[in-house]
Amino acid sequence: MNIGDKSDSRFPPPWSVEETDACFIVKDGNRQALAFVYFEDKPGKRTAANLLTRDEARRIAENIAKLPELLSAEPRPDANALIHRR
Repeated sequence: MNIGDKSDSRFPPPWSVEETDACFIVKDGNRQALAFVYFEDKPGKRTAANLLTRDEARRIAENIAKLPELLSAEPRPDANALIHRR
């Protein structure tokens, strides 16, 4: 089975991102929660708890949600393999 194969996927695409008061939730095509990316809007609390800003958390969640399409894309030639050819 190919990693990006949609026919037998445990976590079917499309993956989506939902925002709550404290985090972004990445969900699969069946609405199963796959990842929680927490943030804090108040700078004092954010520093004390070592949490992400809302924007940082959103960007991370959106990139996680892109994984199925990235994994199903056609493989590209390895740039390093081309450099080392002689």
